[in-house]
Parts: sequence; C-alpha cells; structure tokens
Amino acid sequence: MTIAQHLTTIAAIATPPGRGGVGVIRLSGPNAYAIAEALTQKTLPKARFAGFRQFLDEHGEVMDEGLVICFPNPNSFTGEDVVELQGHGGPVIQNALLGRLLALGATAAKAGEFSMRAFENGKMDLVQAEAIADLIDATSQAAARSAVRSLQGAFSTKVNAVLEKLIHLRLHVEAAIDFPEEEIDFLADGKILALLEDVQSSVGLVQQSARQGQLLREGLQVVIAGKPNAGKSSLLNSLAGVERAIVTDIAGTTRDVLHEKITLNGLPITLTDTAGLRETGDVVEKEGIRRAIKEIENADLLLLVYDLSQGDDPLHLAENYFADHIDAKRLMLIGNKCDLTDQQAELSDLNGFRHITVSAKQETGVQALIDAITAHAGFQPEEDTFIARTRHLDAMKRTQQYLAEAHEQLTIFHAGELVAESLRLAQNALGEITGDFSADDLLGVIFGSFCIGK
Repeated sequence: MTIAQHLTTIAAIATPPGRGGVGVIRLSGPNAYAIAEALTQKTLPKARFAGFRQFLDEHGEVMDEGLVICFPNPNSFTGEDVVELQGHGGPVIQNALLGRLLALGATAAKAGEFSMRAFENGKMDLVQAEAIADLIDATSQAAARSAVRSLQGAFSTKVNAVLEKLIHLRLHVEAAIDFPEEEIDFLADGKILALLEDVQSSVGLVQQSARQGQLLREGLQVVIAGKPNAGKSSLLNSLAGVERAIVTDIAGTTRDVLHEKITLNGLPITLTDTAGLRETGDVVEKEGIRRAIKEIENADLLLLVYDLSQGDDPLHLAENYFADHIDAKRLMLIGNKCDLTDQQAELSDLNGFRHITVSAKQETGVQALIDAITAHAGFQPEEDTFIARTRHLDAMKRTQQYLAEAHEQLTIFHAGELVAESLRLAQNALGEITGDFSADDLLGVIFGSFCIGK
C-alpha cells in the first residue's frame, strides 16, 4: 500500500461542541509527534498506550492535562502518524489547545479531511468512508446497524463482486476485438450474452438492496393535508405516539408546518402537519396554506385526511388545491373519524387511489395505515441491509443504462467496439461507488459533508 505523502499535519477537535468530561483533539501528519512533544515538553508514550501528560502554553504554563495516545503509520485511522489528546471537554480549553497546536505548526483540518486521508491511503474505500458519517447521523438502530455493515465492507464487497464480473466480461469482449478473425464466433455464440445478462442481473440485485439502505438513511417525507378540523393533528399525534400537535375544535388551529421525526416499522419518517386547506381572508392563515402547498409539492407521500362524518369528497378537495400533484404513487386518501360513522376501519381502493378509513382519536386502523406507508415506500429491510446514498443509486442506474446499451449493440447491431465502449462506461459508473473511479470534485462534495474532526 502506498501512503499519500501529505506535507501538512492537520489538527481538529473530534468531540462535539459543548461541555463534557472529556474532549478529544486529533493530530495527523508527518509532524504529529513533534507537535505533541512540543505541547507536553515530554517524550510521548509508546504506541497505543495511554500516557498522562500536562498540556503547556507558550510560556510553559499548564493549560490542561489529560491522556496522550499515539498511533504510528501506517497502522492508524488515516495511515499517517496520529496523536489523540484527551483533555477536558469545555469549549474554552478545547479551542485554546487547538490554537496552541496551530501555533506549533499544525494546520486546521477541513471538514472530512481525516477520512479523506484514510481514503487516499487505502485504509478504507469511499463507501466505508461515507458509512462513518452515516453511523454518526443514524436516526434509528436499524440505520446504525446498516451503517456498521457498510463500514465493515458489506456494500463494497457486493459492488466489487459485480465489478469483477464486469471486468471479466470486458476481457472477453476486448480479446474478441483484438482478434477480428474470431469476431464472428464472438457475436454468434451465447457466451458473451450470458455473461452480460448475468452482470445486469447482479447489478439489479445490489440495486434492490441499496434502495432499502437509502430509505434507512434518508427516510420518507410524509405530509398530512386536508381541510380544517379533519383530524390532521390528531393523526400526527397518533402516528408519533406523543401529543406533539395542538388539537382543538376550533378550525384553523394549525397555521404553520410542524415537522416530527419518527420511525414506523423501522423506517425513518419525517412527518409534517400542515394548515387546513380552505378559502380564508386571514393573512396569517393564508401564509400557512401557502407553506402547506409547498410542503405538499416536495412530499414523497401525501396523506389527504378528510372527515367521514361530514360526507366530504377527498378527490374534489385534492383537485381544488393541488391538481398538479395528484397521482396514485404520491397520494393516499385517509377517511378519518370512522368512530362517528357506521364505517369500519379498512384499506380499500377509491378511483385508483389507496383509501384507508381510520379513527385517529381512537387509534383505530392506525397500524394498517402504518403498514400501508411502509409498503408504499417498498421498505422490507433484511438482516444484511447496508446503508446507501442517492449517489450510489444514481451510479447503479447509469451502470444499468450502459449495460442495456451494450446489450442492444450486441444483440441487434453486432458492433463489438460499441459493446466494449458501453461496458467501459458501465465499469466507470459502478466504480464511482467505492471510489475506484472518482472525479476530484465528487470527492470534495462527499468529504466536505463530514464533521471537522473526521
């Protein structure tokens, strides 16, 4: 493994801002040991052993005291010499220590720079580096477990297995092109076609697992809308399991959007309650309705709540307020207050739209609604689900497109050179996932979203 030779030694606070018993500062780079020795004015403890040291300012006065741990290259997180300083967790002392390290020659780390160096030094691939940030940001145990699986290489292993198949296929195609007298056999026999279709199938399987991982990471944006007093806030409270929204008999109680992050059947969801949709002269309520429609436009799923006891027509309401956003994939009709009618809580079809009758107040039919929401997302997490991001799915989508082009060039046009080019593009697209093929600007965007201390 070749270690990237960075000339600078970077430093950053690795613990969150705020007060705590312990605060950690990291150093990584060629002068990490020298800077730490200058800070402590003592020899550093041997590798991977914690040693108690005092941290001194430029006048030799004690700033703080704590533990020092050294990790020599290449067996460290970044692959470089790394030193961790574990002092007290107050923001004043942490910033003072960091300032002292910078004065001794360190450079302030950029967001994600530690992980970037680990990636450059082959300590992890791009998927594993992203999994660190995803593990930190996980909003559920399922998401955390999936992030750990990605960090341990589960996702990378699946992608690399497909890449090996794709490279093997390219070798066959390139060999046939290099020996044109054999090209008739190459186009006529079914070996190349079988290999190509096997790669397409393998990408599809990884793609299916990645969709589950993306849902675990990013969740689903669900918006509750409807007329005033239809029971929207009651439904939010019922789904959230807490009295989050104010519920009264007064129409127009909710005048702004209210977001609540919850987990339903293991699926992270951002649930949004909105102002009741109606004609009004109230300036504040009008603004609330404008915001409601904006939320509706961005929703992955819209729960249109209407009052069964009032005989409302939900489709008529939908056409009046958001006709441009009515489609069976994004709209679910929720008939509320079935306890005030003779209707049963049930799941049915209404003019091609999913229709569920519930009583949000009595929590009747709410579990069926939860099941319908997770089913809408196609969420079926398995034990080996790994975390995934939108860019991963985009890369696999482009891979499938290039493979489809290769299939067409092979079966219809019998053009070996065009098959080879499509396969090359497919390999590059798939390689973007793990970082085998990555543009510099892509790496900048990915690592720029990390914490400073990572």
